[in-house]
Amino acid sequence: MDLTEDGLLHSYHNWLSFRLSRRWVWVTFGVIVVFLVAQVGWWIIFQRQYIQQTIDYAETSWLEQAALVQQLWAATSPQERPTLVARLKQDFPQLEVRDNRVYVRPEQLSSYREQQLRFLRMFAFEGPFFLVVMLLGLWVIAHSLASEREFKRRQQNFLMAATHEFRTPISTLRLLVQTLELRELPKEKQRTYLTHMSQEIIRLEDLSERLLATARLEQGLNRANISTHDLNQVVSQALSRQRDVLEARGAVIHLELWPQALPVELDPEAFTLVLSNLLENAVKYSPSPSKPVWVRLKAQEPQALLEVEDRGIGVQAGEITNLFEPFYRSGDEQTRETRGLGLGLYLVRSITRLMGGSVEVEALEQGSRFTVRLPLLAQASRASADRSPA
Repeated sequence: MDLTEDGLLHSYHNWLSFRLSRRWVWVTFGVIVVFLVAQVGWWIIFQRQYIQQTIDYAETSWLEQAALVQQLWAATSPQERPTLVARLKQDFPQLEVRDNRVYVRPEQLSSYREQQLRFLRMFAFEGPFFLVVMLLGLWVIAHSLASEREFKRRQQNFLMAATHEFRTPISTLRLLVQTLELRELPKEKQRTYLTHMSQEIIRLEDLSERLLATARLEQGLNRANISTHDLNQVVSQALSRQRDVLEARGAVIHLELWPQALPVELDPEAFTLVLSNLLENAVKYSPSPSKPVWVRLKAQEPQALLEVEDRGIGVQAGEITNLFEPFYRSGDEQTRETRGLGLGLYLVRSITRLMGGSVEVEALEQGSRFTVRLPLLAQASRASADRSPA
């Protein structure tokens, strides 16, 4: 990252803006949630009061109707009362006449009351359901916005890290070349400079390869390059090309091959990138001068396993789900000192998946263990079954 005063101020400004904007998003979300809860609560209370008023009004109205019909009944001659009863049944089904008295039918009143209470229960169900749906929708939107914001933050950190990662070896190469051009140096010093230049060129090639591999993954791995190989040989050859550079950084590599062949289908070049990233990750997050790394190959039917184990700072439980995301780097972006682009483990997972395998990480008491699993071909399974345990 840019360690100049302007760079640090810019990073702090971006971080502060991110924290403030995220805080305002959550404040707005909380206000909307409170408003929805209050609105739904008021809706249910209002409906309950309205329905109770409707029931009370209906009871009062029917009683008043019964009183008026009672007066009409008293003023009607006995010969006309059968006609009046027929009209009552037609126009006022809630009323009935018994022993020359007009009553409100209890069953009609009970039925009406139950119908209105059923509406209230319906509102009482629909209100919380509406609230849950709205809150769930808001949560999805908030989660999507937070994920997008986090992804953009990682992209910004990636651009800053990429600029730094490329600038450092280029600046070193420029300084070494200018020194060789301007001064006559002893051959031993020249050899030291050339070795240093070679290491910086390898570093640039590694960075470029990771970026190109990420771009190729967007279009999918070329299946034409995948063929059957012995995982023992692929790992041995890949490790032999990287061992010197890793050991120059303090790594102590312990390679444990499987006694039998491990035929799997893979792209050797792409799988070399997988191993390179796992080893780079193990060395980078091992702060001690001596950085022991164990590379183990196993057969665990129906899979072949590659384990890369270190004794570094390890993995926090809360980071495991994010480790394989693009542009994610372990630790705090404001205080992180390790170099990297945040693409290594993303490439490991993506390439392994395209080869039909998987990758997982396990936090140890000290350090971590990454395990790559690839489908083991049938002939290896039969050979493993015939082999007695070592």
